[in-house]
Amino acid sequence: MSSPLSLRPAITAAAASYKFPLLRKKNTISSSSSSALPMASNPAVQIGGFLAKKNYEAPPWASHLSPLPKHTYSLGHLPTPIHKWNIPNLPENTELWIKRDDLSGMQLSGNKVRKLEFLLADAVAQDADCVITVGGIQSNHCRATAVAARYLNLDCYLILRTSKVLVDKDPGLTGNLLVERLVGAHVELVSKEEYAKIGSEALAELLKERLLSQGRKPYVIPVGGSNSLGTWGYIEAIREIGQQTKTSNDEIQFDDIVVACGSGGTIAGLALGSKLSNLKAKVHAFSVCDDPDYFYNYTQGLLDGLQAGVETRDIVNIQDAKGLGYAMNTSEELQFVKDIAATTGIVLDPVYSGKAAYTMLKDMAKNPTKWEGRKVLFIHTGGLLGLYDKVDQMASTMGKWQKMEIAETIPREDGTGKMF
Repeated sequence: MSSPLSLRPAITAAAASYKFPLLRKKNTISSSSSSALPMASNPAVQIGGFLAKKNYEAPPWASHLSPLPKHTYSLGHLPTPIHKWNIPNLPENTELWIKRDDLSGMQLSGNKVRKLEFLLADAVAQDADCVITVGGIQSNHCRATAVAARYLNLDCYLILRTSKVLVDKDPGLTGNLLVERLVGAHVELVSKEEYAKIGSEALAELLKERLLSQGRKPYVIPVGGSNSLGTWGYIEAIREIGQQTKTSNDEIQFDDIVVACGSGGTIAGLALGSKLSNLKAKVHAFSVCDDPDYFYNYTQGLLDGLQAGVETRDIVNIQDAKGLGYAMNTSEELQFVKDIAATTGIVLDPVYSGKAAYTMLKDMAKNPTKWEGRKVLFIHTGGLLGLYDKVDQMASTMGKWQKMEIAETIPREDGTGKMF
């Protein structure tokens, strides 16, 4: 008799040849996709509007910007809630609130959703059959793009930056990688050294040319979805915040908005929207990679691309929060993430919002008069799957477990406690 182990090759071959006939549907976008499964038809009318394509009408205070988007897709669960964030030891009379963009979805979550609503509408309008984007090995943006693309019947190609020693190895299934690979994204690895020498734009262009030669119709989405079109995601978020504060019983008027900065598009939209609207909150960005001067210059390019006619340095304050470097954490930062979760129930990601909140509270402690008596809105940009990449580093901060003590005198009878 054959052992189970000896049957594995045959089982694997049978599974590979099975075509899942129940999932077969006519593909509405022509492509030479190499996906194992045929792509589902593009969503049309949906209950409640989710995944629906909509005509876009800009807020009146932003209608002079150019170019204006024509369409958007409904990809996020919006509006995301705003609530008080009860962190202890704030400066006197300072109120801290949090906008939960981490709750904009699950697979497709965080701040990237808002940008992708505009970027993927443009990709579909250009008759693309696949999208290309670039990021770190645990990029939240790449994971969100992979999910959103699959929702809209587009193949997704991800160029992921990793270490030189791992670039020739299977990247595994930790955190964001698990979701990306589950939804069928094509993963292309590049070393950090090659990335630094070639750059994200050139790498995306190389892949685009290869796909074009194969008869594909690729659409390139930049790192973090941060271009002038993606900026509309957070211009629109400012309109959402304004509507939420108007309908609040307390009629909150925020003095400050605080957010992590990793690619520039989120802060560009928030700062420009706050400047043009009635919100008029001062935007503070905490950069988790590169330095403030880089982001001032890059964000200026995004604003110029919208013909905004404003200077970045006049509408946003950018501070360095990268610490050891992008996606690298000190033990103090990880302990902070743990302490905030244990104190307030809010789980921050270690790469973006965790570093931003950590540096914000350090600044509040060092310069309390700067924040005293102000109402501050912190934007939680999501990225919780990134925590799985920090499990080993965070293990020492975890406690509160033990074997349950059950006295021998407690009656015991087989079958009493049913397990379902």
